[in-house]
Amino acid sequence: MPLSEHEQRVLEQIERALYADDPKFAATVRGIDPRTLRRRRYIRAIVGGVIGIVLLPVGIAVQQLEISVGGFVLMLLAFLYGAATWRQTRERPDTTAAPGVTIGAPELRKGRPGPVRKNQPGRPRVKRGFIQRFEERWDRRRDGGPGGN
Repeated sequence: MPLSEHEQRVLEQIERALYADDPKFAATVRGIDPRTLRRRRYIRAIVGGVIGIVLLPVGIAVQQLEISVGGFVLMLLAFLYGAATWRQTRERPDTTAAPGVTIGAPELRKGRPGPVRKNQPGRPRVKRGFIQRFEERWDRRRDGGPGGN
């Protein structure tokens, strides 16, 4: 959902205040590329997974259960970290900022595309939260449209 005019003005005021207070930080944040952040997260996940894979047999070889368990836990956490990064990438393919947003904060980007019908081949299905579905059903019911049980 795009930002309203009032929200855009408030955001621009916040951005100007941030730039006035700490221009170095504002320039750093403005220059962050989402692809670079994802790449770094994937590299961290791979490095953590490799270290975990190495620690698991090393712990078994030196007969230290703590090292083996630590390696397994590290491997598991690295996998979950990489999977979370991959999932975020699939959920938010649109990285363009809303008008007036130049800092690039993820929560300030344009909304996700609307629901996708099942009969449209080639388009991924967008997951919607419970509250979002509930609100849509409420709106349809209030407007007297289809689907209002």
